Amino acid sequence: MPLALFNSITSWFLKRRIDQIEQFVNNPHQTQERVLSELLNSAKDTEIGKKYGFSEIENYEQFSRNVPLTTYEEFEPFVERARKGERNIFWNTPIKWFAKSSGTTNAKSKFIPVSDEALQNCHYKSGKDMLCLYLNNNENSNLFKGKSLRLGGSKELYEENGTFFGDLSAILIENLPFWAEFSCTPSNKVSLMSEWESKLAAIVKEARSENVTSMAGVPSWMLVLLNRILEETKKENLLEIWKNLEVYFHGGVSFVPYKEQYRKIIPSDSFRYYEIYNASEGFFGIQDRNNSDELLLMLDYGIFYEFIPMETFGTNQQKIIPLSEVEPDKNYAMVITTNAGLWRYLIGDTVRFTSVSPYRIKITGRTKHFINVFGEELIIENTEKGLEKACKLTGSEIIDYTVAPIFMQDKLKGGHEWIIEFSKLPSNIEKFTEILDEELKKLNSDYEAKRYNNMTLNIPKVHIARENLFHNWLKNKDKLGGQNKVPRLSNNRQYIEELLLLQSIN
Repeated sequence: MPLALFNSITSWFLKRRIDQIEQFVNNPHQTQERVLSELLNSAKDTEIGKKYGFSEIENYEQFSRNVPLTTYEEFEPFVERARKGERNIFWNTPIKWFAKSSGTTNAKSKFIPVSDEALQNCHYKSGKDMLCLYLNNNENSNLFKGKSLRLGGSKELYEENGTFFGDLSAILIENLPFWAEFSCTPSNKVSLMSEWESKLAAIVKEARSENVTSMAGVPSWMLVLLNRILEETKKENLLEIWKNLEVYFHGGVSFVPYKEQYRKIIPSDSFRYYEIYNASEGFFGIQDRNNSDELLLMLDYGIFYEFIPMETFGTNQQKIIPLSEVEPDKNYAMVITTNAGLWRYLIGDTVRFTSVSPYRIKITGRTKHFINVFGEELIIENTEKGLEKACKLTGSEIIDYTVAPIFMQDKLKGGHEWIIEFSKLPSNIEKFTEILDEELKKLNSDYEAKRYNNMTLNIPKVHIARENLFHNWLKNKDKLGGQNKVPRLSNNRQYIEELLLLQSIN
């Protein structure tokens, strides 16, 4: 088939989906009610379904009364049984695949079930929708005239008791139709390489000579790859290598700290950035407009959503609400029920609704990754914006960072301790710290109150990390590449003490 005809057919097929997206945008509550009904009906004869009386549940109120909120720790015994080959425990079709989570540096891995339904109706469907929404907004796109540079996890798949586990990206690549590889670079063989440094070199070798029109991957790791490609080709920017490059689909970590660095290596006002929100547990949101920083919540992927207002999270007054009751500009912990058998599962992410018609969100952080030792309720969204302002006004650029509390001792006040690795240092770190502190006060009234006249918190203490500190820290934990993330905020000092020790001995 001629390439032009293939591109035309592909574009037409993807754009047909727009009508279906508009249907759930216009009928969000009915869509979610249908999703919940279908999930309950599918799993009514499973062990979990019989235990909680799925066949008797007729509406959300009954569902919320019958089925308890669950965390991975509570769900893990069921997962372990399923990994040994048991069936019909929490989902009615066999679970062959388990995504081994590798998000942060937690020592204990999670194994998230991935059913065939989740693969087809969530993960793969979302990939098509990502392209569909982009093409709908950019009629003159030449996306399919070239290849997509993809950067996923760096782990192979492993078999155990007849089931398989590995990074979600490896599972997705393993199950893609053979023809999908033709539109991507690097090859599947390179994409599934385990050792990060060897994989990086192999990607550079394959991708530099391709006609790359799009990119997809986590911003921090993608930046490492792109800088390596520029270094080896001795080019100033990516458009000198790939003249038809037009869009970067990114997710996994906030894009805010990396935005200016990408604009330097892709110097084009017409280049597009599209954010996505996916995890091992499912695919949740896609940027649906050009030049936006909001994500459309995708409501027909076989995922039923609930939310916990963060002001009640973890308290005796904790309340779980359906999508129909959320309000704009409030921070919520997200709870999901999925077509892979996760039931009222606390995923650990927090989001803020920017709109309820349609439902659009921003990712604000993690339920465990915030600092609230002194009542300051500092979240990742605050720190990312604070850093963006400080970098802009001091001409600096960052690679990674983490923040921890300084606990009060005797008569000493508390504070926040930062380790920041810069790719471009500020000329004056004290000025950088002052700007960061002032911006955090503007963004967060609780932080501002605790900082008033240094009443509770002193000005932040900022360490400049040595080169490759975070890289070496992750390497020591076998966490290099793809989907691994540095924990940004913590209520304890575990991560920062490890980093300070590593900094002192090198």
